[in-house]
Amino acid sequence: MTTPPTTTLDRVVVRFAGDSGDGMQLAGTQFTRTSALEGNDLATLPDFPAEIRAPAGTPEGVSSFQIQLASHEIFTPGDIADALVALNPAALTVNLSAVREGGLVIVNTDKFGKIDLEKARLSSNPLEDGSLETWRVIPAPISSLTLEAVEPFGLGRKHADRCKNFFALGVVYWLYGRPLDVTEAWITKKFKAPFDDANLAALRAGHAWAETSELFQDHYEVPKASLPTGTYRNLTGNMGIALGLAAAAITSKRTVFYGTYPITPASDILHALAPFKNFGVATFQAEDEIAAVCAAIGASYGGSIGVTGTSGPGLALKAEAIGLAVCTELPLIVVNVQRAGPSTGMPTKTEQADLLQTMYGRNGEAPLAVLAASRPSDCFEVALEAARLSLKYRTPVMVLSDGYIANGAEPWPVPDVTALPSIAVDNAPPRGPDDPPFLAYARDPETLARPWAVPGTPGLEHRIGGLEKDDGTGNVSYDPANHEKMSRLREEKIRRMQQDIPPTAVHGTADGVLVIGWGSTFGAIRTVVDQLLADGERVAHVHLRHINPFPADLGELLARYDKVLVPELNLGQLSRLLRAEYLVDAVSVSKIQGQPFKTTELKQRITALMG
Repeated sequence: MTTPPTTTLDRVVVRFAGDSGDGMQLAGTQFTRTSALEGNDLATLPDFPAEIRAPAGTPEGVSSFQIQLASHEIFTPGDIADALVALNPAALTVNLSAVREGGLVIVNTDKFGKIDLEKARLSSNPLEDGSLETWRVIPAPISSLTLEAVEPFGLGRKHADRCKNFFALGVVYWLYGRPLDVTEAWITKKFKAPFDDANLAALRAGHAWAETSELFQDHYEVPKASLPTGTYRNLTGNMGIALGLAAAAITSKRTVFYGTYPITPASDILHALAPFKNFGVATFQAEDEIAAVCAAIGASYGGSIGVTGTSGPGLALKAEAIGLAVCTELPLIVVNVQRAGPSTGMPTKTEQADLLQTMYGRNGEAPLAVLAASRPSDCFEVALEAARLSLKYRTPVMVLSDGYIANGAEPWPVPDVTALPSIAVDNAPPRGPDDPPFLAYARDPETLARPWAVPGTPGLEHRIGGLEKDDGTGNVSYDPANHEKMSRLREEKIRRMQQDIPPTAVHGTADGVLVIGWGSTFGAIRTVVDQLLADGERVAHVHLRHINPFPADLGELLARYDKVLVPELNLGQLSRLLRAEYLVDAVSVSKIQGQPFKTTELKQRITALMG
């Protein structure tokens, strides 16, 4: 047996692809976990069909998982793959354009029969018609080798075939010098006999086949990244939100109540929070979106931190109740994990098109604070910041994530919880018969927050509900002047949050072209701006976490630059807000395809606009 040479790479992009039932997300997740523990920096892009079970073998049913791992800091899952594992013809044809010329394509040859090609709507076999000459193709009978490896465990053919994702994973582990022990331990813990032994056998068989087949010209390694010292874990955006909310329960010394209704791609927040009962977290799966947000408002009324999570269509259903929280001036955190719309749209595809709904999608003047997470590791900080502002100012706060952030993953330095600052606020104290009457809408002179009057506290009886309140007493009021006063006070409360927002961070030059973004465009923008800076361009990057209110220094900062470009996964919503607020000629750079920006396409468009 000839051992291929080992080539050291500073980064590599790998994509797994197959049917939605082939376990590609699982294989990609395990490769991610192992690479994170090996010390690489990484970023991932899971991509799967919207249908619960799309027709097997068809292009519509293809599920993929892409990961970039590197020996240095990276911000995206990569534009184009160096290697593709394709378990059927549809997976091959759908993903082939995402592989660089000369890249490695590992193909499950057992799935290229006549029926398989018909399902993929192919008139000829790409393994025979010369269409793959641009790539290095590794023919691998993955299905039959898997069946052979798991035969001793007595599985039926259907269950045995499901182990092929671990065979493919074993191949990729050998190719990139990854150890098997992390996944072996996970399989042993996750599966019961005989499936644990079968999956272990498939994983090891794939690794052994890759090592002995002599089909690979190279064997690769990606050294550890030089990341700051500390304890790291692999983190998805949804898990980051969950951990941030759990940290808020600890630092506020209050229970976090999470009321939700399952919806893609926000559902995993509930799954992640449910085990955190020991940390002061209560979870509730309601019968619908409206019940979920109303339960959260009730929890806040009772003295807890009420939180509700959803995606765009669910946010529309919650709109009236969110307005109730604005009117009652109670803390509430609303997590919106955006997806492609309108209506049901493309539930598993990413988009940033809910910004204007978040800002204005309620009846009446109903302002609330809006924060946006920029990457999975940022979700923890944003959730904690949302809790801080909501408690301090006694108002709803919206947290914006999206499918790309929610399902993507990257290494996260685990913070010391004991070092996190306290965000505790006091309840209104009890009152005796000799004390002045309680004013439910008396206000803190700095924040304009009203007292948090927890039910059952002596002397704090007051009216609550969605009818307009009298300033001070909180009694129902239809007085025109009072309504305008209360509307302006609620707006001013949000504006005063600017005193709690740090100065805007600028990455790059102090003049020239400013590229300003929010949310999941962070990685592509930062990568492109760094490339342009290396080319000697006068360009800078600002990424907004606080969108309502904007940072106090943002207007002055925008005025320093000759051009302002705003990349967004929508048709220009932030650019409209910047134009309206600051009268700046913000130029929209839009993409609305259910996929994140590629750095190459974004650089091309930014360079063209720079002039």
